[in-house]
Amino acid sequence: MQNPEQMAKQASQFQCLECASLFSKWSGQCPDCKSWNTIEEIKPVHASPRQRGNWADLKTNSEIVTLNRVPDAATARFSSQIDELDRVLGGGMVHGSVVLLGGDPGIGKSTILLQCMTQVSQHTNTLYVTGEESLQQVSLRATRLELPRDNLNLLSSTCVEEIIAHAINLKPAVMVIDSIQTIFTDSLQSAPGSVSQVRESTALLVRLAKQNNIAIFLVGHVTKEGQLAGPRVLEHMVDTVLYFEGDNSTRYRVIRAVKNRFGAVNEIGIFAMTDRGLKTVTNPSAIFLANHEKPVSGSVIMVTREGSRPILVEIQALVTESHLGNPRRISVGLESNRLAMLLAVLQRHGGIPLYDQDVFINAVGGVRINETGADLAIILAILSSYRDKAVDNKLLVFGEVGLSGEIRPVPNGEERLKEASKHGFDRAIIPAANKARGNQYPSMKLIAVNHLADTLNVL
Repeated sequence: MQNPEQMAKQASQFQCLECASLFSKWSGQCPDCKSWNTIEEIKPVHASPRQRGNWADLKTNSEIVTLNRVPDAATARFSSQIDELDRVLGGGMVHGSVVLLGGDPGIGKSTILLQCMTQVSQHTNTLYVTGEESLQQVSLRATRLELPRDNLNLLSSTCVEEIIAHAINLKPAVMVIDSIQTIFTDSLQSAPGSVSQVRESTALLVRLAKQNNIAIFLVGHVTKEGQLAGPRVLEHMVDTVLYFEGDNSTRYRVIRAVKNRFGAVNEIGIFAMTDRGLKTVTNPSAIFLANHEKPVSGSVIMVTREGSRPILVEIQALVTESHLGNPRRISVGLESNRLAMLLAVLQRHGGIPLYDQDVFINAVGGVRINETGADLAIILAILSSYRDKAVDNKLLVFGEVGLSGEIRPVPNGEERLKEASKHGFDRAIIPAANKARGNQYPSMKLIAVNHLADTLNVL
């Protein structure tokens, strides 16, 4: 007869994260898909009596309704006391929501959440759970940042069952888990931070949030590729996913929403790191604009749209003769494949061969531009550096460039021009389709172009 330890060992299951195959024991390589180090222990799932019975005979407590019978309910929000964080969240925090915040080590994840919790604790009940730092370390950070310390509840624990028990007794409105990679559940024998532990712990915390109407922030680690560590399903389980972006060598930080069930995605919040923590930036265009005393070659100003607001950004280019067999194409803050395509368009439709030149592109301020509205600005910055001729620093440029050299319109063109007009720009090269019939900005000369050749003629 087997003892209980042997029976528990046989009950353990292991699953491959790539092909989802199940095994009775762990191995370094999956026998089915041949992937290495992808097998993790999972919690065994036992069939319930409902699953073993006849589906047609099961009794349900729910009913099917048509969509027009579902009542409309406005989402109740409350402020995080930080304007830029409220913007990224879609207008504030939502009761019962789960937010996953990821970013590089030392970028400011714990700082921004500690600032938020100390402010929110002045109006409602809160709980800050620290699994990486001691209570004394959290207290020292709050003292250094000169934050109010009288109402914030702290808990140092890594067991998810213990955390849930404290949360049910305390009944906080907002709760922070710092970080989810340190939390474990007693139902699994794997180490904290493993895929199975992260998945099961997050599932229990999501259930806690929904059943008790608690807004929960989860701090997540990132891999060396910049992706959130843990299973991909972790991002599907939560309501909102935020990424902390920025270089530790600069003082500016950007929080970007890549998933939000209660607001718009690709919304960003911009902060400046100071000796008193993260401060909101009220005029983000000012930090990304050029500060040159006179125009310089290779610098072009464009206006991008991040979420619900336009932001002015300086695009810098450096073109220099290459002594390598394969010239370098390096872009910072912009897509590398897009740069290679634009260089081919410039050579084909502009007659500018750059096959023997190294090309470097940079978006100033550490901002990352994902939209195609920066195409025309990139091409003009490259041409300016190649010919060593400066572009007027009061000239604004935006537009998408097609493979046939046509200049395509970009969305929200009027909002972009309005933002540029507020900062004193007097000329703008824009797609012809983005030019309104009436000139709404008399102080700005709008130059509409249809093709790349028209743009080069204007310059």
